Amino acid sequence: MTTADRPILERLLQLHLHDFSEFQPTELTPEGAFDYPWLDDYFTSANREAYLITADGLLAGFALIRCDVPGDDGAWNVSEFFVARGHRRRGTASTAARQLFQRHPGVWTLAFLEHNVPAARLWPTLAEAVSEGPVERVRKIPPEVPAAKSRLRFRVVEQAG
Repeated sequence: MTTADRPILERLLQLHLHDFSEFQPTELTPEGAFDYPWLDDYFTSANREAYLITADGLLAGFALIRCDVPGDDGAWNVSEFFVARGHRRRGTASTAARQLFQRHPGVWTLAFLEHNVPAARLWPTLAEAVSEGPVERVRKIPPEVPAAKSRLRFRVVEQAG
């Protein structure tokens, strides 16, 4: 993704943050938008990458990944992942995530809120499918965190050909 794609990502990010506000309360700015203070980093840091997701040649969503999560020893992390509603339940998310993992074979991490049912179905199943070896799952529950969440850690091997 280039800086020319940034306005597209900004609009998609608003849709994602709106959807996510169902699971985690988020306040709007006085200008009527959701704030995402780390967006610039995905265009300026070598440790962060942004991707647009397409399906059948149509824009379908985005993914933000990073390898600078403290304590993760350089593992790649799925920071944000969004597929627009019209492209859900068609394999778009699974296909896009698999392609994303193949860009950086090695250790990956990601976290999801357990009451986000679509995420709670997708990520563990997908991690098991792409992982070489076991998928480590760490759960945190209230009162340690505001809502129950799981964090997965797994190793992806490079696919031949």
